[in-house]
Amino acid sequence: MRASFKNLILPICAALTLAGCLAACEAKDAARAESATDFPLPDRPVSELGANQFSTETERDSRGEAKAVMDLAELEPGMTVADIGAGEGYYTVRLAERVGDQGRVLAQDIDREAIERLGNRVEKERLDNVSIKLGAADDPRLPEQSFDRIFLVHMYHEVQEPYAFLWRLWPAVKEGGQIIVVDVDRPTDQHGIDPLLLSCEFKQVGFELVEFKDAPELAGYYAQFKAAATRPGPEDIKPCRGNNGGAEGNAPE
Repeated sequence: MRASFKNLILPICAALTLAGCLAACEAKDAARAESATDFPLPDRPVSELGANQFSTETERDSRGEAKAVMDLAELEPGMTVADIGAGEGYYTVRLAERVGDQGRVLAQDIDREAIERLGNRVEKERLDNVSIKLGAADDPRLPEQSFDRIFLVHMYHEVQEPYAFLWRLWPAVKEGGQIIVVDVDRPTDQHGIDPLLLSCEFKQVGFELVEFKDAPELAGYYAQFKAAATRPGPEDIKPCRGNNGGAEGNAPE
């Protein structure tokens, strides 16, 4: 009797487990924007959105953070740049000063409240060379062929749809333009990302790593990418595996 009962229960448990997994997958897919469904999900966790408060700006300036990033990026007056995940505008205001009156800064974020506060700051500080835009989790919504530099500072690990996001970022870079990433080497659910995994995900959507530097003054590392000659189709993108930086069939060089 016990054997029969066990033989009956095990298939039921297996079926319930499978049903639970399928339900979880369906719920996850249902939560995705329709515009993202042509792209793979990342095979890794995604960090929750961090705080946008700028109470540590003085501390960051004491380390020379923004200046170091802008120097490494060879940012010059007159350039057009984008600050993605701008938050309260720590980089936005410093980028605006660096590119000067002849340059332009587009500050973008997906947080409406942060965008409103940043708008108030831009108006108060009379930053006439700054414009503000609301982005989406799978689309930075940037105009094509428009930017000399695009900055993703301590935010890429929070991007929910990295492959769709980067694929749609690719056309926004001018010829000779660069994508600047500042992040921390730690798991992606702890507000960081392994540099090998970062490089792999960028490579999958048509970017090439051109510079990497460990930078204590940035509380992390600096990575710089350029657009490759071609961009793969969404169907050709293979998700990189976990936090080890390896991609199925296409590990970074």
